[in-house]
Amino acid sequence: MEPFQFRGFTLIELLVVFAIIGIITGIVFTNQGTFNKTLLLSNTAYDIALSLRSAQTFGLGSRAVGSIANAGYGVHFQTSPSDSFFLFADTHSTAPMPCATPDCKPGDHAYTFGSDALIQTYALGNGIIVSDFCATRPGPTVACAYANGGGLTSLDIVFSRPNPDAFITANGSPYTDACLTITSPQGGFRYISVGSSGAITANVSSCP
Repeated sequence: MEPFQFRGFTLIELLVVFAIIGIITGIVFTNQGTFNKTLLLSNTAYDIALSLRSAQTFGLGSRAVGSIANAGYGVHFQTSPSDSFFLFADTHSTAPMPCATPDCKPGDHAYTFGSDALIQTYALGNGIIVSDFCATRPGPTVACAYANGGGLTSLDIVFSRPNPDAFITANGSPYTDACLTITSPQGGFRYISVGSSGAITANVSSCP
């Protein structure tokens, strides 16, 4: 009776095993990259929504800016740079100051360089940009930075007491609703909407 002999793997069998391992590894890394891209975009959309909510909280809370009380607070977006935005106090006013009534407040519901107080600048990071923003009003009228013919260069969303309503201004004109589109360099989109009632929603299905 011949002794039992152990049989090794052939070269072809080893190549097949390595090929299977390579395919599985590629699939895992591809799916991981897609998941990370989606997660980063979603988190950035929520961060923008939270920044808008902070402006709403500050505006309703009458947070003082130096010696100025009752100022509204807003968030300013612009086409360039598109990888950042900032929170500001709406201290610029065309009305004479100081106010004569307790409810009198400064502000024109739009960012005015050099007159409004810059509170904080937010950088999006990870190559993510605000690739478009749109503003709408009854009519219907839809204006965007790039879509629908483009033309908008700035968007301001301001909140001031006593109501949670949003004052939306684009290129100096009033609108009722706004929507932001953010994009990752790896692809993909996320949308943030703001209604005139003050409702702020991250990761909505689309913009106009």
